[in-house]
Amino acid sequence: MSQPSFDAIQKNLMRHAIQLSHDKMVAGFGGPFGAVITKDGEVIAEGYNQVTSSNDPTAHAEVTAIREACKKLNTFDLSGCQIYTSCEPCPMCLSAIYWARLDTIYYANSRQDAADIGFDDEMLYNEIPKPILERSIPTYRLLEDEAIHPFTLWKNKSDKIHY
Repeated sequence: MSQPSFDAIQKNLMRHAIQLSHDKMVAGFGGPFGAVITKDGEVIAEGYNQVTSSNDPTAHAEVTAIREACKKLNTFDLSGCQIYTSCEPCPMCLSAIYWARLDTIYYANSRQDAADIGFDDEMLYNEIPKPILERSIPTYRLLEDEAIHPFTLWKNKSDKIHY
């Protein structure tokens, strides 16, 4: 896939995300990360890093923007939306973007740029493909015979909402 050319609107939307990353970091909310979610060319949600100000390690810019967009649109499915983020998404944010079904990701700083200032996500990228028993956090399966019951109920539930 080749790199597309970007129009003035796309550049301004990225500038919006970059400005959020700057302003909210300077204001003390957290690290220098900002994101905006758009639909039909209009900003429907903003997010910025709030990890340290909210004591929430999941409060990354992309995740906070996704939460706001889902509330605003009253849906968990953000198909038809795009995200502009000031930095290449970490594995958690990338997963959230896929789960939310956003159509396109635009980013400015790379994960290497983030590593250069102390935000090194490479460990996570390396952990994910490892077999469970080789990961750095011990992970063990427990009571799988008991846990399967709710899964069986879900599988047979006629009124479930697929996501």
